[in-house]
Amino acid sequence: MAILGNLISRSLRIRKKFTFKLGTPRQYQLQVLYRLLTKAKDTQFGQHYNFQEILNSPNIIANYRSTVPVHNYNKMHAEWWHKCLEGQANVSWPEKIKYFALSSGTSESASKHIPVTRDMLRNVKKVGVKQLYSMANFDIPPKSFSKGILMLGGTTALYEKGDYYEGDMSGIQAKNIPRWFRRFYKPGGNISKKPNWEQRIKLIVRKAPQWDVGTVCGVPAWVQIVLAEIIKYHGVKNIHEIWPNLAVYIHGGVSFEPYRDSFQKLLGKPINFIETYMASEGSFGFQARPNVRGIKLVLNAGIFYEFIPFTEENFTSEGEVKANPKSYMIHEVVEDVEYAVMLSTCAGAWRYLIGDVVKFTSVKEHEIIIVGRTKQFLSLCGEHMSIDNMNNAIDAVQKKLGITVKEFTVAGFPYENLFAHRWFIGTDDVNVDSNRVREIIDQTLSEVNDDYAVERTSALKEIFVEIMPNDVFIDYLRLKGKEGAMNKFPRVMKGEKLKDWENFLASKLKSV
Repeated sequence: MAILGNLISRSLRIRKKFTFKLGTPRQYQLQVLYRLLTKAKDTQFGQHYNFQEILNSPNIIANYRSTVPVHNYNKMHAEWWHKCLEGQANVSWPEKIKYFALSSGTSESASKHIPVTRDMLRNVKKVGVKQLYSMANFDIPPKSFSKGILMLGGTTALYEKGDYYEGDMSGIQAKNIPRWFRRFYKPGGNISKKPNWEQRIKLIVRKAPQWDVGTVCGVPAWVQIVLAEIIKYHGVKNIHEIWPNLAVYIHGGVSFEPYRDSFQKLLGKPINFIETYMASEGSFGFQARPNVRGIKLVLNAGIFYEFIPFTEENFTSEGEVKANPKSYMIHEVVEDVEYAVMLSTCAGAWRYLIGDVVKFTSVKEHEIIIVGRTKQFLSLCGEHMSIDNMNNAIDAVQKKLGITVKEFTVAGFPYENLFAHRWFIGTDDVNVDSNRVREIIDQTLSEVNDDYAVERTSALKEIFVEIMPNDVFIDYLRLKGKEGAMNKFPRVMKGEKLKDWENFLASKLKSV
């Protein structure tokens, strides 16, 4: 196995020395769109929107934009994808859909059924190979490439529903992983299929010393819980006493910054933190350069990107897209502008708003950071507060007070004829001064967000902070059936979700 690790590491570094002729981002994306339209032109969707005519037009991009409307999940499902669930073939992609990824995201209560096609599975593997090549850029010990890879996702059990299977995207990928990868895959098929999250974790915790893990993958909040449980159960000081060869943590789904300090406390030595960008709709990119904040989008893997400026011109205050929004291709974007991501994919999603809002940190390298969700920005009175702003505020609280904040959420509401924000902050540190936390949050947001600073002098009258044990957040996810490594706590509470959260907190107080 050590020889294998050296061979992989050496081959990656040799490949790095070669120069490959590359197309421009625009060329890659035009080629992807052409192939998508060509393959789907005879589907129900392709015939309805006359893809053949778009392909024959002198300006494919302009014709595509003017012909195919913007879709969100509800529109795509109501008009097209429900037919796939009913067993129809060639609806929006030329095949009968065998797999549907269940995804509730952080803003919807009911599960979404996202089609997963053979082409999408092939392209997810393609992105994975590209990420493996990029590992040559990081300082990873050669032996780590021969060690186990612990993937803390949702249950890999798939449920048969007549003509198709449904389940977590991690389960669909696990069913289709190459044979050679199974020797590295932890916790293995038997444990990963357990539908109960707590049962899976107990088995992982107990078996941890039997594995030689070099890489861990998963959402930060839940990975932290698992590593902490392993450390506690086996009576060690840090995770490296169990897995001395752990060298890489691959994370995604939420910003890692609020978790970084608390994560470091679980380690016995430095490791590489590498961010990825994946969803039920596909695999979009990964951090390709060390010590650079930015995820490199993969532009030739079956996904055509459009970017809609996340402004009042294009979106309502509730995050709903307006009719005929202006969109930009990869070569038309600029840095430090917030864009909503829109996809056309080899799984039959067309001009589909995924819900993420990003900024380009490098247009040249087509690298992005995720700054929020279209429906998880807080802007009651024009403060335009993004999740990225919130993460900065929480990071400042942790650093200045020396505490660990594992979860948080924010709500906005009318207050004395104006408006206010209420922060709910989860920490297991005792004697935290909520007034001092409030001051740091308010000061940080005023520094990083000019709109917030202006509104604090006018319409945004007050900021409230409630400190609570982190278990409150975990218990809420358990109650909602969202416990597990693929589920994230919503950073913004609005509408019915806010009422539900407040009722939950009230019931907690009564039980104390």
